[in-house]
Amino acid sequence: MSTELPQKVHSHVLSGRVTVVAARYNEKYTDALLQNCLDELAEAAPGVEVEVVRVPGAFEVPMMVRRSIVQPVSGETPSAVIAFGVILRGSTAHADLIGTAITNQLMSIACESLIPVVHEVLLLNNEEQAFARCIASSLNRGREAARAAIAMLNLLQEQYDEAKFVARRNSVSRTGSLI
Repeated sequence: MSTELPQKVHSHVLSGRVTVVAARYNEKYTDALLQNCLDELAEAAPGVEVEVVRVPGAFEVPMMVRRSIVQPVSGETPSAVIAFGVILRGSTAHADLIGTAITNQLMSIACESLIPVVHEVLLLNNEEQAFARCIASSLNRGREAARAAIAMLNLLQEQYDEAKFVARRNSVSRTGSLI
């Protein structure tokens, strides 16, 4: 496990949309993840519009992530989605089963849609770990999620710009002049 946050990233993207899907269960922790994420996005990517959707628990997160991509409420498909939830292990395998199912679904959604899905549905052993990752600043997964989303938006914008450049260059080479 990493012991510090990735470097702060500044967005090259002037516009776009990020949907944040956050579970309400373990609200003390998910609210902190959400607020830290929103603060980081506002600072590093002020031109990006953010939509927040709350769901009852972590198990409902993948369905709403998919819905936000396939049937966005605003009518505009998000450029990236961030998924938040906190699952605390108990004395049975239930938490591990839920965590595995969520991870598999979020990866599937991202690969099928080609929309970045930042997975911060945390499976933790205890409240001490939850505090360290959700509320404290050195391992804060809310800020980390925002930084990952911004990095992906930057990468997608670079690829889009490169594709436009190549298409334009190819158009010029076929016609012999810039149109």
